[in-house]
Amino acid sequence: MAKKPVKSKIDPADLLLNDKLVYLNRVSKVVKGGRRLSFSALVVSGDGNGHVGIGVGKSNEVPEAINKAGAIARKNLIKVKLTDNTIPYETTVKFGAAKVLLKPAAPGTGIIAGGSVRAVVEAAGIKDILTKSLGSANKVNVAKATILGLSQIKDPNEEITKRKGINKEAKEAPSA
Repeated sequence: MAKKPVKSKIDPADLLLNDKLVYLNRVSKVVKGGRRLSFSALVVSGDGNGHVGIGVGKSNEVPEAINKAGAIARKNLIKVKLTDNTIPYETTVKFGAAKVLLKPAAPGTGIIAGGSVRAVVEAAGIKDILTKSLGSANKVNVAKATILGLSQIKDPNEEITKRKGINKEAKEAPSA
């Protein structure tokens, strides 16, 4: 079973966020009197400086669905660890049947991505990245997989110092 993205406690009031509508889906439910139409919207919200979130809103009217999705996206913001306008290392993430490969790129490469992945990466403020969407083409699951992948990225320098610090303490303890 796929993991859900970690919900953060980032305050959206402090950030200057831009919302981008990625996908709008018209959904119909067949009832006794005929078809009942409603709309589902996928919105990506980001400040272009390492903060990004996605939201899916559903309503009977399009503007209401977009507003709901934007509010949900602002609630689910994550902080992305960036290294020189790209990500520090390659990662592959699976969410449902959607699988996304995120790979760091050399400066000047630009964003090599399509659809939902591009929207999420642009909103996060990543300038150089190589991506590939593998598996399902479902826009919502691909966007969620991208967010999950970006949220799992850790700063390599912090991890190395953390591990070295733990190893030093473990070696010192038995000798004392």
